[in-house]
Amino acid sequence: MSRVLIVEDELVIRGELKRVLARHGLEVSAVGDVAEALALGPTSFDLILTDLRLPGASGDTLIEHALGVPVIVMTAYATVHSAVDAMKRGAVDYLTKPFDPDELGLIVQRALRESRLRRQNAALQHDVARAWAVDGLIGECPAMRDVFQRIDKAAPTDAKVLILGESGTGKELVARALHARSPRRDEPFVAVNCAAIPEGLIESELFGHERGAFTGAVAASSGLVQAAHRGTLFLDEIGELPLPAQARLLRVLQENEVRRVGSSKTRTVDVRLVAATHRDLPAMVRAGALREDLYFRLRVIEIRLPPLRERGDDIVALARVLLDRLAAGLGRPGLQFSDDALAALRRHDWPGNVRELENAIERAIILHDGGPVDADLLGLAHVAAPPAGEPDPEDSQSMEAYFRGFVLRHQDSLGEAELARRLGISRKTLWERRQRLGLPRPGKK
Repeated sequence: MSRVLIVEDELVIRGELKRVLARHGLEVSAVGDVAEALALGPTSFDLILTDLRLPGASGDTLIEHALGVPVIVMTAYATVHSAVDAMKRGAVDYLTKPFDPDELGLIVQRALRESRLRRQNAALQHDVARAWAVDGLIGECPAMRDVFQRIDKAAPTDAKVLILGESGTGKELVARALHARSPRRDEPFVAVNCAAIPEGLIESELFGHERGAFTGAVAASSGLVQAAHRGTLFLDEIGELPLPAQARLLRVLQENEVRRVGSSKTRTVDVRLVAATHRDLPAMVRAGALREDLYFRLRVIEIRLPPLRERGDDIVALARVLLDRLAAGLGRPGLQFSDDALAALRRHDWPGNVRELENAIERAIILHDGGPVDADLLGLAHVAAPPAGEPDPEDSQSMEAYFRGFVLRHQDSLGEAELARRLGISRKTLWERRQRLGLPRPGKK
């Protein structure tokens, strides 16, 4: 729960502010002057909301004490210029009195979200800078060298990038590296898994909505596209985006503007778009499931990540790096692979790619009792790919039985995304068929 500090000397206004923000699920503290605010420790809060005219020190003096905590200033209409001056000194926004409760909630939530994204982005830059040199994106095979070269060339630009690759190959890590190496590195990086958002909500989540636009829209929302303003928007599993949402996204890309659900007003946005998918997008275009104009807008720069099974000696090099990192994180540094473990790593076909490799190594470290990490600890069971093409409906095994059998055989060793990929369906369709056939995910009832 986010913590908000209100600094307001008028008792009635202070109480109303506290009531409105508490209704938004925030933990609120309220004081009457700057001295009280400083005594509470401004840096212990996620957001400060302060009046400018206070007894004693002016409210804008809190800006220099906030040390990275966003500050919103409040002022009367007659002194808006004072709020503008405060923003030049570092305040993130201002609110005029008398305030509208909905506007207050929207401004506060936006400030909290942007602050959270900035913190995440700072951590991202640190992680990517470290990862680039030593883990996930290491590789010497020709395909990975091509990936590195394309990232180096694309990152400094605003060109749209389409990242292709099987599940678990590191598509999001590439997107984060593009952002961290770009001029937008200090602005938000917003990652959206299009397959994880129900179809009926995806337009609202991406593009925002107005209050009352649909049942349950009790307050306006700016949406994730606006949240990425001046930064990078990463749309993972872009192939799962419904056609109506594709049309809205195309407008964002063509006109640099977004229109919320339930609104006729457009808002200017500045985002760098990076998209990713494991789907065959040209086939989707031919099938009418993906707009052709959107496809060509997306693939200005194409980066294709090779599956782990095609990366040769990169597998062992990557495994050793992951072993060092994961073992250190689990308090068990200095572990080594046995010869039979190295042989098993080379033999395995890695249907889950780097994600499967990381999980296997983490499991081995946890179960390790001494000596080198051997093959048994890795727990690598071969998973055969499903037969090419669709089963024959005339066969004794029906489509339904085929689906049921395949899911039951492989759900313990494959994630939902990989199951869906091997079946040639979306994760949403996989979930719907599970529900219809009474096949809950392992551990779910």
